[in-house]
Amino acid sequence: MKGYLFLSLPALIVVTGVVAQEQMATFRQGTPLHENATPPAIAKVNNSDLRQTRNYPEQPPLIPHKIDGYQIDVHVNQCLQCHSRAATEVSQAPMVSITHFMNRENQFLTSITPRRYFCNQCHVTQGQVRELVGNQFIDVDTVLDIARQPQDGGD
Repeated sequence: MKGYLFLSLPALIVVTGVVAQEQMATFRQGTPLHENATPPAIAKVNNSDLRQTRNYPEQPPLIPHKIDGYQIDVHVNQCLQCHSRAATEVSQAPMVSITHFMNRENQFLTSITPRRYFCNQCHVTQGQVRELVGNQFIDVDTVLDIARQPQDGGD
């Protein structure tokens, strides 16, 4: 009896694992855990060069163009070829904000502070994708407009 129990225990563990795997809810959309899912296609990036409205105060501006292949590392920041103080007259790109020249002691430097050097820490491109989650966000200007409208008193 002891031997039978000893031999049936591994079989029970394997069967339980298979059943659990089939019932496990994942984000893999039906792809079994032991297989690699086909990744979705990479979304196209907005490439209009038009500034986009910020959705909330202090939001870093979105990058309105492709940055594929841009070199942004310790040696080179390719964004500065257009957005540096010296280049904006020719490129007509917006200059890097003056806050990017301020160090942590609030002193202004002659060049971009190292903590703001890597643009894509805060600034991102906008992909042409469908919303994955419903969004009912209302920006502050819309909220203020609604608040200014006269209320229907009904009296």
